[in-house]
Amino acid sequence: MSIPLLDQPIQEKLVTVNDVSWDEFKAIEAQLKNNRNVRLSYLSGILEIISPIGEKHEYVKRTLSYLLEAYMRELGIRFYGRGGFTLEEPGYASGTPDESYCIGTNKEMPDIVIEIIVTSGTLDRKELFKPKKVPEVWFWKSDKINIFWLNSVGEYEEVNRSGFFPNLDPVLLLKYIGHPDQYDAVNEFVQAIRK
Repeated sequence: MSIPLLDQPIQEKLVTVNDVSWDEFKAIEAQLKNNRNVRLSYLSGILEIISPIGEKHEYVKRTLSYLLEAYMRELGIRFYGRGGFTLEEPGYASGTPDESYCIGTNKEMPDIVIEIIVTSGTLDRKELFKPKKVPEVWFWKSDKINIFWLNSVGEYEEVNRSGFFPNLDPVLLLKYIGHPDQYDAVNEFVQAIRK
């Protein structure tokens, strides 16, 4: 009997380094630019290195992306997948979300970034995206989805539902993220939202 992927042991390792200058960070980043198994984040002198990006992380990321894209297609919501590209505020912050989307029109900055947290670090990952004024940041961690909306004073506050998808219950997404079969999960999710 196989162990469900979401229940497999965590294999990611996290290293945090303090007092790293921006120039030092950029030099480390340049050395690791071709290593796809390492993820770097930088915030105000703190460098986090996660390696390797594990199977669980990738499975949850892809499943959540498939579900969200199926939802937007089903409801006729125009979207543009931006993927995981680095959002950077030179000298201060650099982070690469696991996934990102523009809603309605394709823009320079995404409307939603998604982070899959398997190994927690010390950085407040919301702060990585605040300088770019990303309207919404989603986190999946420990089988829970937390959504943060950038308010009018430029701070992220936790909300129960996405401002872009007010009728989408995060609990429904969680149910299908945890489904043992990714393909069936998306099909069953589409049937559920049609009801």
